[in-house]
Amino acid sequence: MAINKWTKNQAIVALNLYCKIPFNRVTSTHPEIIRIAKIIGRSANSLKMKIGNFGSFDPELKRRGIVGLSNTSKLDEEVWSEFNNNWESLAFESEKLIADFSNTTIEQSLELDVADFPQGKERDSVIKARVNQAFFRSAILSSYNSKCCITGLSIPSLLVASHIIPWSMNHKERLNPRNGLCLNSIHDAAFDKGFITITPDYKIRVSKYLQDLNAEVAVNDFFLKHNNQKINLPDRFLPEIEFLDFHAEKIFKH
Repeated sequence: MAINKWTKNQAIVALNLYCKIPFNRVTSTHPEIIRIAKIIGRSANSLKMKIGNFGSFDPELKRRGIVGLSNTSKLDEEVWSEFNNNWESLAFESEKLIADFSNTTIEQSLELDVADFPQGKERDSVIKARVNQAFFRSAILSSYNSKCCITGLSIPSLLVASHIIPWSMNHKERLNPRNGLCLNSIHDAAFDKGFITITPDYKIRVSKYLQDLNAEVAVNDFFLKHNNQKINLPDRFLPEIEFLDFHAEKIFKH
């Protein structure tokens, strides 16, 4: 009986899910795995195993003593090597493939409201930006199990996939999950404006500007009580030290 081999496009879609589903929740009964498996013509168990294969290549999982599946293929290694540090290509191409497998457009697949989008090349650029932003958010929230890394808040609508190096300041790393933190909207704004930063040993540092306002109860409750507290680290995509250094040197208000 002939083996139904995985195609490269199917494997790229599996890598998309590897980035968007917490590794400890990758099961054959996960709703998104069931949905995508049907779309790409694989069984849910087969897709679950393919996602597990990619875990074998992830050095961060290995450092935590988590080992992916051992039956990796040359295709798995090829896809991982091609896209692991090429996040912009992975984000858009994998979402486009899901749409293609579904015989629909990427706008319809992701339920993007495109009524007010411009036409022509500008429209394509806007759609790509929205797709990439959605992928980045999914990857970050998944890595932090949808919890703010400072407070532990777990209401998704109040969480932000916050860039360490701002989106506008480094195009190459803008979709790199290691350039992201899961923060609630208040701490995201404070981080963005430099009132707090995260040190290379993953501790919260509060700006002297806020420390000088310690008479305000809200300032203490929201910020000062977290000073020198270690953030809750992600399961994957540990923040890159050089990105944290950049934020501390260029954005943080000393």
